[in-house]
Order: sequence, then structure tokens, then C-alpha cells
Amino acid sequence: MSTPTQTLPPQLNSAPAPAPVSTPPVQRTIHTAQLVTAMLKSSPHVSDLIFSPGRAPQVEVSGQLVELKYKGLECLSSDDTSSIAKDIMGKNETPVRNLEKDGSADLSYGITGVARFRVNIFKQRGSCAVVMRVIPDKIPGFQDLHLPAALSEIVELRNGIVLVTGPTGSGKSSTLAAVLDKMNEEKAYHILTIEDPIEFLHRHKKSTIHQRELHTDTPSFALALRAALRQAPKVILVGEMRDRETIEIALEASETGHLVLSTLHTIDAAKTIERIVGVFPLSDQQGIRTRLSKAFRMIVSQRLLPKKDKKGRIAAVEILKSTMRTREYVEKGESEGKSLLDAMRDGSTEDMQYFDGEIEKLIRAGIVDFETGLTYSTNAGNLRLEMADYADEPRNRRPAPDPNQTVDVEIER
Repeated sequence: MSTPTQTLPPQLNSAPAPAPVSTPPVQRTIHTAQLVTAMLKSSPHVSDLIFSPGRAPQVEVSGQLVELKYKGLECLSSDDTSSIAKDIMGKNETPVRNLEKDGSADLSYGITGVARFRVNIFKQRGSCAVVMRVIPDKIPGFQDLHLPAALSEIVELRNGIVLVTGPTGSGKSSTLAAVLDKMNEEKAYHILTIEDPIEFLHRHKKSTIHQRELHTDTPSFALALRAALRQAPKVILVGEMRDRETIEIALEASETGHLVLSTLHTIDAAKTIERIVGVFPLSDQQGIRTRLSKAFRMIVSQRLLPKKDKKGRIAAVEILKSTMRTREYVEKGESEGKSLLDAMRDGSTEDMQYFDGEIEKLIRAGIVDFETGLTYSTNAGNLRLEMADYADEPRNRRPAPDPNQTVDVEIER
């Protein structure tokens, strides 16, 4: 299926007429803010914008990349992407320095009245590429995200660690923002966030919220987290537990009466424990298991599944809660018949849930296609057996979606 060529307003692409061969080509001017605004209007479900040399501008819609071939921008050059990167960085010297020194830079970017973005600019094959994650203007609520009611219990916690995990783009930041906003409305707390970069902007409500951005307000998560222990917060949100030092200080904070919220790029609750423990040398791992078993309160893992009606995505959520049984498995390690998955399967009365059980519910409710659900499950073979009665119905035998399918998109001019 071909992708239509779109016409941008004249001010978006002011490329001059072709110059004579003997004259050096004049670099065209791209008005980044207007281009980004036009791309956002391509669909109500745009989650990411991507600018890569050799491709037209792209958007991600419900997990699928779609090229938007505007007239004059059918194929971005390395000069084009460098120009877009410079526009986004503006006069902020920190990302410019990080891009030059480290080869990539994280920053936030906003267009007044349109949207805010979490941006990563990086070097590849000698040129720049830009990826922009769309941050909703409005902080989402529990109902907006279809989050389990059990997550509202986080608001009532007094101390400990709560982790939200999942792959990139699975909605971790949105879930934490919803929890923090609910806490902000209901509790008179001092809340401190350390983010890279700041995404959702929280305003003071019943709570007082201070938001610190990496590289702008603090050089590192670990340094900001250590300083937070002297800033009298009740709740500390750490954007990501990236290294051993950050994990150690987060554990210390949870053990000294703070509630610590953070994220990890792990696929489920069991892998989250392995990841944290594995950061430490073997001689320290049993001690970390013991401390973690006492400190953790909840591990929430997320996967975003495309809806059957192709109108966006929905989260399947796994919840591991701290109980006598799960604390034992974290401290002593998992074994046959004594796994965290077993505990979550048996823990429905304690509001625990596991991925494949939640995916089965979504399939049976007609929200997610059967074959699509299998591809996102933890154990596709077991889920297929559990749903043998459903899969045997001919109307449910549908092919899995083709990830390389081209989608036609109409853009407002």
C-alpha cells in the first residue's frame, strides 16, 4: 500500500528553486515546531515521532511506524535531521555538550498549546537521528489508563519501594504520573521527583511537589537521591534505577521511612528481582535479597497490546505484592513450585495478577485479538491450552498483524 505525498504549508518547507550546477546547494530551512505540529495531527494515537536520515518523517501509531511523505520532505538528509536537532536543543548547552561528548542527549521539548515531548538525539553513522516521545498535556487518571484498582493502594503506603517495570514505551511514566497525581490530591505530603527529563508537570495541590531534572538541576540520579534524604520528602520518585549506587541509596531511603517509586526496564516481576540482585557482586547478593524482601511493597509490570479494533492500545498489568510468601521467595530465591509467578497465580484474593491471566481476560472480552494476545504472553503454549475452547471457534482464527504493513495516513493541511 503506497503512502500518499502530503503538501505542507509554505512556511514549513522553504526550499529554494534548484540552483545551477556550478552553485553550491542552499540548505533548506525546516520549521521544526510547525512540522512537529503537523505530524501530531496525522492521528489521535501518535506516541512517537522519528526523524532519520534516508527516511521521510515518521510517527508511531498504536505500535506501528508510519511514514509521512510531505512534499519536499520525502526523504530527510543528514543536514535536515541536524537542523531539527539544533532547533530542539536551542540554546541549552547541556544536551549540545552531551551529544558531542557521549553521542546522545536526553531533554524535554515543548510547543506551547500543542504538546510536550521527551526527546533523545543521538549520533548514528556520522549523522543525527531524533526520537520524540509525546507527553500528554493532561496527567492521566486511573480510568484513562484502565489501571487496576489495586494500584490505588500505593497512595496509602507509608514507606518501602514500589517499582513499575516494562519495556520502553509500555506506559511506565504514565502509570507513575497517575499514582503521583492521586497522591497529590489526597495527601498532604512533600513529594520529590528526580527525572531524566521531567515529563509530566505536577502542580502543587494538597501535596507540595518539587521536580528535579537530570543534567539541569542535578548531575546524577545517585547524587540527587542522596541529597533527597536531607530534603525531608515523604515520597521520592526516581525516574529510573540505572546503577548499583542508585539502587543502594533507594534501598536506604526506603529503610529510613521514605516511600520510593521508580522504574526498571524489565519484562516481568521475577526478572525485576533478578536484575536488581544481579547488579551486585555474588558476595553481596544474599544481603541484597534480604533487604529487598523487606523493602519492596509492590512490583507492577506492564505490556501495551494493540486493540482488536485498531483504535489504540491497552495495558496488560502484572502485580506482585509483598506477602509472607512472596517475601520468602525474594529472600531465598525461586525454586520448582515456589516461584513468584506461582504466588501471583494464587494471589487473586490479595489483588495480585499475572500477565497471561490478564491477557486471557482481554482476549475473551473481545478487546485484543487472540493471536496478538499470544505474541505478548509470557508462555504462549500454556495460554493457548488455557484458551483451547476459545481458539477452537473458527471465527477467532485470525492471522497475527504484519508489523511491516504500510498504512495510508491523511494529514490536515
